[in-house]
Amino acid sequence: MITAGCAAELPEMKTVDSVDLNRFMGPWYVIANIPTFLEKGAHNAVETYRLNDDGTIATTFTFRKDGFDGKLKEYNPKGFVLDTNTNAHWGMRFVWPIKADYRIVYLDDDYTRTIVGRQARDFVWIMARTPTISDGEYDELLSYVAELGYDMSKVQRVPQRW
Repeated sequence: MITAGCAAELPEMKTVDSVDLNRFMGPWYVIANIPTFLEKGAHNAVETYRLNDDGTIATTFTFRKDGFDGKLKEYNPKGFVLDTNTNAHWGMRFVWPIKADYRIVYLDDDYTRTIVGRQARDFVWIMARTPTISDGEYDELLSYVAELGYDMSKVQRVPQRW
């Protein structure tokens, strides 16, 4: 486990140059991740963003717990754009006053695939606008995550069946 002290020694995790927030809004299927404690056993995980009038981001994260027929779980953290020059570095608040580090580190030109990471390299999310992507696309995104310095043994594919 990487501690906060070690995180400062890691190379800066660069974000993408620019995010059009309006295009980024909407549903994203979680294809793979290093799950937080909330996400362990998640099936059909979807993160949906909506831009609020005040510039914050209303987030709805839903999934089925431990199976496709498992209990539906929903969480509603609030996103805050921390870098308004790029719109790619956010704080994500699950519990006040803590804003967790949330960095859009990869985003394709079509806004159909993205990778969200954290400077500490403890959690990562590979997401797409569709519940599945090709094996080639998946391998490409995994390679990108590896280049960022993540422990790839912790990355898990999120089961998606719709």
